[in-house]
Amino acid sequence: MKPFRQPPFAALPEQPRRPHQFALTRGEDVELDSRPFGRVRLHVRRAGSGPPLLLVHGMMTSSYSWRYVVEELSQHFEIIAPDLPGCGRSPPRPDHRHDAAALGALIGELQQALGIAGCAAIGNSLGAYLCLRLAHVDPKAFSRLVLIHPPFVPSVGMRALNVAFKLPGTRALLRRLVHRDPVAWGFKWVHYYDESLKSLEEARVYGEPLATAEGVASFARYLTEPVEPAALTSFAREVAAEPPELPMLLLYARTDPIVPASTGPRLHAALPRARFVWLEDTSHFAHVDTPELVLRHAVPFLLGVV
Repeated sequence: MKPFRQPPFAALPEQPRRPHQFALTRGEDVELDSRPFGRVRLHVRRAGSGPPLLLVHGMMTSSYSWRYVVEELSQHFEIIAPDLPGCGRSPPRPDHRHDAAALGALIGELQQALGIAGCAAIGNSLGAYLCLRLAHVDPKAFSRLVLIHPPFVPSVGMRALNVAFKLPGTRALLRRLVHRDPVAWGFKWVHYYDESLKSLEEARVYGEPLATAEGVASFARYLTEPVEPAALTSFAREVAAEPPELPMLLLYARTDPIVPASTGPRLHAALPRARFVWLEDTSHFAHVDTPELVLRHAVPFLLGVV
């Protein structure tokens, strides 16, 4: 199969061809009073023991996206993987803005509620960007950060979505399109280098939160508010002027249809002390496509070996 070529939805197997241990993680609901979100409930998955390691997922996914790395990571750390509002098993909060400042603050509030402030973290995509935002605001939020393909500067797609969602009727159209089949939507809009990794199990995890009007409304906010072009540009200038001092590892795929690979060198230029690694033959979700490759770089870094 050619990279990024999706199989027919009807041909998806029930279970993924690559087994995983996500079902063995422990689930819990954490309720907290959030400054930007009010009273909020977040679902969290845990595994392992040792120093805490926070895993923050990206857009259109959930804590389930870490399924291929939790087993090895849990041999060194206590893994704590939340579902952001409206993702996985965390209820949506469409009545509150989902901008990066609010979501980053929520991650910090969750750290405080769990007593893990100052922990190490791995973020993917939007989750990586939110961790970077929090680290910039609170230098003590993290001890070490692994960032897998975060956005940093506005892409053409981000600008187009920002314009589209200012037009009347866009949100109603999105709701109609998603509600035709939320599970098929969850399959279609997550892109892997190796699309044979997909399954109905995954499509349900990502699609079912979109089955309600509130879920789609929250999703619509995620599509634009956290990566609003002017806010991204402003933050990029702030980071370049005053980069966070903590150790950081930047992992970027050369092949990525979601965030342009050129974003990686631009972020590295703003964070010259960070360690930068190109990943080959993988995707925006490198921890799914090539978990061994991600772990090869991330584990020694998190343990302070490199």
